[in-house]
Amino acid sequence: MKANTILLLENIHSSAEIRLQEAGFKTIHLPNALDENELIARLDGCAAIGIRSKTQITKNILNSSNCKNLQLIACFCIGTNQVDLIESKLKGIPTFNAPHSNTRSVAELVLAEIIFLSRQIFDRSILAHQGGWLKSAEGSHEIRGKTLGIIGYGHIGTQVSILAEAFGMKVIFYDIQKKLPLGNAMAANSIEEVLKQADFITLHVPSSPQTNNLLNKEALSLLKHGSYLLNLSRGDVVDLDYLAVLIKNKIIGGAAIDVFPIEPASNKEKFHNPLQ
Repeated sequence: MKANTILLLENIHSSAEIRLQEAGFKTIHLPNALDENELIARLDGCAAIGIRSKTQITKNILNSSNCKNLQLIACFCIGTNQVDLIESKLKGIPTFNAPHSNTRSVAELVLAEIIFLSRQIFDRSILAHQGGWLKSAEGSHEIRGKTLGIIGYGHIGTQVSILAEAFGMKVIFYDIQKKLPLGNAMAANSIEEVLKQADFITLHVPSSPQTNNLLNKEALSLLKHGSYLLNLSRGDVVDLDYLAVLIKNKIIGGAAIDVFPIEPASNKEKFHNPLQ
């Protein structure tokens, strides 16, 4: 039995392993996510499991005999949608996340991607690596004075808001809950209002039935001509097939997508997506 053993998956930082061992726990640290059968086998007798976003803790896993000693599920990420929370609650297994763990990291990445999109850095980098040279700055713009629309004004959305204003951007946002605006940000009355007005739209919403396909074909059709879309929230929020159509037809300027509906479980698997 491994009653004091904790299983850590998906390259959780080594500092966690060190601190757990100092506290008297044994750890099994694996670099990638596991499928259902592999995970059940690895959980034999474990007291806790630490995961990130790709590992799926299903009802079958929680009902397996190998999970009878499981006392805790730790999600080292913002969400807990990868865990069957109803079943874990019925089993009396607490599940928690780390809502502030990468807030600043994501916020900084959003601003970097906004600048890269606006200055067409991606295109120029690819061309330069292929031996091409694009000297013209046509179509490249500063982000100062542009409007950023934030959908989801939580921990990350508010950080993005502060950073964007520091870059001279105007910020509007929408959230299903009433939120106190920070700085000079302005609350919009609807998502549609944000989509129609913003030069850049960034999504920071959880995965839920309410947000599934939130930006469907109808919603994406409201985007301003030449605008840009960023999604660093959840992969099932945007209709990527229609987003690809908008980009190909140059209706919008481009997109930066950090999450996808289907993602490889490890670096060895191939990645396929309509935006490619």
